[in-house]
Amino acid sequence: MRYRFGPFTLDVTRGLLQDAGRDVAIEPRGFALLELLVSHHDRMVTKDEIIETVWDGRIVSDAAIATVIKTTRKALGDDGVGQKFIRTVRGRGVRFVGILAPSVPAEARKPQIEPAPSALVAPSSRPSIAILPFRMVGYSQTFSAIADAIPAELISCLSRLRWLTVVSRGSTFRFRESEPDLAAIKTALGAKYCLTGLVEIFGAVIAISVELSDTRTQAVVWSERFSGTVSDVNETRNDIVTHVISALELHVPLNEAKRARLRPPENLDAWSIYHLGLQHMYRFNKADNLIAASHFERATLLDPDFARAHAARSFTSFQNAFLKYSADVTTEADNTRRFAEKAVELDPVDPFANFTLGRAHWLRSDPEAGMPWIDRAIELSPNFAQGFYAHGWGDVMAGRGDEALQQLQKAIALSPLDPFLYAMQSACGLAYLQMEEYENAALWAERGARAPGSHFLIGAIAAMICKINGDEEKAIHWATTTKVRRPDTSVAMFFYAFPFEDQQMRSQITSALVSVGFQTD
Repeated sequence: MRYRFGPFTLDVTRGLLQDAGRDVAIEPRGFALLELLVSHHDRMVTKDEIIETVWDGRIVSDAAIATVIKTTRKALGDDGVGQKFIRTVRGRGVRFVGILAPSVPAEARKPQIEPAPSALVAPSSRPSIAILPFRMVGYSQTFSAIADAIPAELISCLSRLRWLTVVSRGSTFRFRESEPDLAAIKTALGAKYCLTGLVEIFGAVIAISVELSDTRTQAVVWSERFSGTVSDVNETRNDIVTHVISALELHVPLNEAKRARLRPPENLDAWSIYHLGLQHMYRFNKADNLIAASHFERATLLDPDFARAHAARSFTSFQNAFLKYSADVTTEADNTRRFAEKAVELDPVDPFANFTLGRAHWLRSDPEAGMPWIDRAIELSPNFAQGFYAHGWGDVMAGRGDEALQQLQKAIALSPLDPFLYAMQSACGLAYLQMEEYENAALWAERGARAPGSHFLIGAIAAMICKINGDEEKAIHWATTTKVRRPDTSVAMFFYAFPFEDQQMRSQITSALVSVGFQTD
């Protein structure tokens, strides 16, 4: 069912609110409230009805109800003064007062639902995903609900990600076939991706397999299997939710970039260009960073309100300044902050935007000032691996080795194939160095230096830590490797990138770097 009012279309079947064809960000409870009000537009809806529909009958405060009404109004460009669409009947309830165009029902036969409108499935739309109820093999009356509980939790958590459109549970849970038809799901829900799962319970053992597929090609993009015991079912469930969200952050953009490369450049829209740029951005070299910056600039020209593209421009400017790819480091540092601030202005709840704004402070030699933004990125998406990574680096530079190690280990556990893995490992080396566990420090520093994508400063960290650990041969090896890659590597360059606060730590690092052949300036 689709309802039209003003410039808005409320697509209940797909769980979408659109403004003149463009998706509008709205929280799941806000969407549920709007659906309730619009579907009963001919009368007032009481608070009890709102609680029953939006909170499944759980006890909530009047303040919670008021908050949902406020956020729903905000999504519609409405407020408590204007009340153009949602009017409060004081002391009694709420009513929808917008003028509805004739509604468009979806066909009742399953799964032959009305095909998604071309505006939704066109190449210009963002990635979208349908998460189906998991299937059960074996039976356990006590734990059978997990087949619905995990996908429901995933839908709730993924709805926080602004770059991904998540089809509502009310639509996806209609598909309970043992072998779901991906083509039918694409047609019915307009979803580009589909996540399915299989729950197996045999005695005390529970195993859950998940599979991410591209509905356009019906190819498997990613799959994983988790196992545990029924006594640890909640821990297993949390583990699955955490890893699935992290995997989607990695594998969906990679797949979108792969598809974008197959299309003529002139036919690429802002989202496709953005994903193509991501693949270059994470290669961590000057040439690819330049290509990525060009892609992101074009994306923001095509869609000036594309928050993540602005955040990505901040990311490439950060690389230019951090690794001194550009001669004008000051301008690049300014751009890093300017683009990040624009991204946060456009979408203040995007974790990647907050992440880039937090890192921008590193280039001002004040990483502590950026920590609130990093904390906010993690609060917005508790499974955002790069948020924990950045937090770990901030802790390292502030001399909090123990705390840094906890943050970095969390990042690695969340995203073991992350493009930043080399930096996570290298930062673990620095954390162990601060804890005076020199052998572990050298182990992790070398692991980071050998990892794909590591830049020249990671080699300098390995040389410095190996020197402090007393391994002269390895220290010289990594120093030589670093200077081959960047002959101008210096102590000053090192501390510009990593502004350590502790003077004793800075002195120890300086002494080690100079002793293996690096110039001070």
